[in-house]
Amino acid sequence: MMSDAKLIDGKAFARRLRHDIRDQAQGLHARHGVLPTLAVVMVGEDPASAVYVRNKVRATEEAGMRSVSHHLPKSTTQDELLDLIAGLNADQSVHGLLVQLPLPEQIDRDAILDAINPEKDVDGFHIVNAGRLAVGRQDGFIPCTPMGCMMLLRSVVPNLAGLHAVVIGCSNIVGRPMARLLQQAGCTVTVTHLKTRDVAAETRRADIIVVAAGHAGLVRGDWVKEGAIVIDVGINRVDTVSGSRLVGDVAFDEVSPRAAAITPVPGGVGPMTIACLLQNTLQAARQFATGAIMVE
Repeated sequence: MMSDAKLIDGKAFARRLRHDIRDQAQGLHARHGVLPTLAVVMVGEDPASAVYVRNKVRATEEAGMRSVSHHLPKSTTQDELLDLIAGLNADQSVHGLLVQLPLPEQIDRDAILDAINPEKDVDGFHIVNAGRLAVGRQDGFIPCTPMGCMMLLRSVVPNLAGLHAVVIGCSNIVGRPMARLLQQAGCTVTVTHLKTRDVAAETRRADIIVVAAGHAGLVRGDWVKEGAIVIDVGINRVDTVSGSRLVGDVAFDEVSPRAAAITPVPGGVGPMTIACLLQNTLQAARQFATGAIMVE
């Protein structure tokens, strides 16, 4: 079925953003002698995590920044990982630091995220940055996927004030920060989750739908009112007759004829997540270079 919706091309948007980040990184290096540097730590052999880490390292270097990778064995203890994080926190040549999730079962995820210096927490997962976002402060790091979603939304509707937004999913990585950002943009926000009795009744009233549920094809055509904007964060691999393919949380062929604008999967939100990670790393380096923060 042909779509009447405007396709929100996250891949093209991310390409432009990364080009701009590269220019800014070069300027920062020229003015202050600071080369933005991202340290990525991975523990174990999770195949998906390995792909994500490679993509982040490659994107960092393509943006004219420096990358530092630490790949630790699955048997790594929590104390060993905490020691590495302490060293990277103290290293003033490292401006951004992330630990790739998931972690092996012997390691407490929250303890690790809390150990990262909030001023280097370019994933935006530290409790300090989450708190800054929750109270509407502008001096913290925003989680990368919600940040990218907001950029894509504003590329379609620059002023979101007064619109009704429904967020499907309430994770700390996407759903909750997404709701906060939409509220700060002036939207009336409804957050749905597993306990919501009738999600479709909520989405049918929405001007904006952001879906991050991890459920292939969850949002059907009759869930969406005419002219809504749909941001699909989901990425699911499904089996087909010819093999497998990636799909989102939205039944694209059903929803796109009704939507005013929609993100595809792949090629929508995904590329924006890494681009926004680079944006946060640049910001961390800029704050360090200008003395806006004190690195611990």
